[in-house]
Amino acid sequence: MTEMVKISLPDGSVKEMDAGATPHDVAASIGPGLAKAAIAARVNGELRDLKRPFEGDAELALVTKRDEADALELARHDFAHVLAEAVQNLYPGTQITFGPATDDGFYYDFAPAPGRGMFTEEELPEIEEEMRRIIKADKPLIREVWDREKVRQFFIDHGEAFKAEWVMELPEHEPITMYKTGKGEADWIDLCRGPHLPSTGYLDPKAFKLTRVSGAYWRGDQSNPMLSRIYGTAWLDKKQLAEHLHRLEEAAKRDHRKLGAEMDLFHLQQEAHGSVFWHPQGFKMWRALEAYMRRAIDEGGYREIKTPQLMDVKQWTRSGHWGKYAENMFAVPDIVPNVESEEEAAAPDVAEDADWMAIKPMNCPAHILVFNQGIKSYRDLPLRLYENGCCHRNEPHGALHGLMRVRQFTQDDAHIFCTEGQVVEEIHKFCRLADRIYKDFGYTYSVKLATRPEKRFGSDEMWDKAEQEMRDAVKAAGMDNEDYGWEELEGEGAFYAPKLEWHLTDAIRRTWQVGTIQSDRVLPERLDATYVGEDGEKHRPVMLHRAIFGSYERFIGMLIEHYAGKMPLWLAPTQIVVTTIVSDADDFAKEAATKLEAAGLRVETDLRNEKINYKVREHSLAKVPIIAVVGKREAEEGKVALRRLGSRDQEIVDLDAFVAMAAKEATPPDLA
Repeated sequence: MTEMVKISLPDGSVKEMDAGATPHDVAASIGPGLAKAAIAARVNGELRDLKRPFEGDAELALVTKRDEADALELARHDFAHVLAEAVQNLYPGTQITFGPATDDGFYYDFAPAPGRGMFTEEELPEIEEEMRRIIKADKPLIREVWDREKVRQFFIDHGEAFKAEWVMELPEHEPITMYKTGKGEADWIDLCRGPHLPSTGYLDPKAFKLTRVSGAYWRGDQSNPMLSRIYGTAWLDKKQLAEHLHRLEEAAKRDHRKLGAEMDLFHLQQEAHGSVFWHPQGFKMWRALEAYMRRAIDEGGYREIKTPQLMDVKQWTRSGHWGKYAENMFAVPDIVPNVESEEEAAAPDVAEDADWMAIKPMNCPAHILVFNQGIKSYRDLPLRLYENGCCHRNEPHGALHGLMRVRQFTQDDAHIFCTEGQVVEEIHKFCRLADRIYKDFGYTYSVKLATRPEKRFGSDEMWDKAEQEMRDAVKAAGMDNEDYGWEELEGEGAFYAPKLEWHLTDAIRRTWQVGTIQSDRVLPERLDATYVGEDGEKHRPVMLHRAIFGSYERFIGMLIEHYAGKMPLWLAPTQIVVTTIVSDADDFAKEAATKLEAAGLRVETDLRNEKINYKVREHSLAKVPIIAVVGKREAEEGKVALRRLGSRDQEIVDLDAFVAMAAKEATPPDLA
């Protein structure tokens, strides 16, 4: 009697198949259309090749191109393999190493053949053509399980020293899989976990592009050989590729560093690597954001505080940050005048009696010290402490990027100390506040719950409670659904607390993780925070860590790119420039500027003896929202000619009507 396996399908039905059957066989038994559409399978939740046999009874979900996340992951992985085959076809003697999928494509690291240099971008078109030839050949991708020693010897025999080294470090208990491209002896073969599409022909030859070349050390170690890394972007079809390339073009136009220079907002330089020099125009934007946030927190019942930049390392040790985060902190001994290296300053070994100070990388321990001053009662809770806190983190040089990643930054940071019974309500209130603020800036967003990491403080019971409180609060806010992209990110919480994350989508559909709230019972315990309850006994407060902007620097960088520098009137550094056509209008221009300033608007005058078109172009490049032009006729009639950024139309209005209109338009959204 033939042995059978039972395959459970998503609709609840069960198919009995012969032992050795594959997901493709199941698809074919359902219908030819599904057999043609299927590209892979999830077997007991694991993504697998379509033609990998079942090992026994299993749950099966067939994957098609409609399952875009899985389909993209498979396609990008396959494009990396096709790239490696193409390079070795064109440049014999090249050794292969690793080739993973990335968020928008793939890359592969190569060791060029002896005697030739690193790959160059001029060679990419030729490699692309060879990749298209391989794709059009529709070569099957075949999985085989090999013995470890056989794999090692294969790579040694073929001059692949890097692969031969790597295979011996793979876990012994795991099967070692090799993937062949082509039939019989195979055209090409590589060590790979998989899974893969059934053949290269499943890829769209018009849906990828090789983008750049860089250097990369073998296994990321500078003592190892330098490899040549070729990057590509890959999608399911040419339409998706075109959309992605358009986004890249838009992103380049919107680069906050480029626009920041054009708008004279800020600059960065080596003398303060990782910190920002804010110019007057940029700091106007900062102050507008700061004023906006202060109004929001005042309405939300927060109390603003200010805490020290330097604190004793012993405090950071008690909080747990020194043990978990020391390599990212700047610390110096008071008694030693010079620290020999950045590395020694970042993570020294500190004796119990040493007198070391650390610059704060975050504000939370200092806020507990404020809470601990005096006796707190349950009647004082919730206590919401807010700080525009300047922090420093020792980010690697290579990770620094304009305003997006810096070493000195200011957080819109707050900590809510509350009772156990107030946690869900306070998180719910924060959800509503974050919703209002992000919508004020024109963002849509998704909400994620990052759950307990493997290395953490606190008991499982504590984590169970904290995670459930966050689920309950999000549900109360109506955000635990597809409209808000609700998702749980397993293992991605902080070492002391789970966290809700807000992922913002900008004008060109990029996502940015910005706001967070964390429910923490660890730090209050470690730093001995207490309040007196209704029973007269001491209790631990729950500490909610929360931020909405994340940091002013990064949020401003995001806004510049989101709006392409064309800021809403209330946020623009200079809202209006009043400029003249002839010197006869100078006095009226000054009068107009005075009235606008009296109405609370940020105004500049341009009375230079230059052609009006030159002045309009200059202020347009600086992204001034409204240019009010006055000539002799406008001065005589008490009018201004308005030119709005991005429009060629001109509107003639009475000065007083313009002042009233502009004042209304420039009102921040929370006051509108």
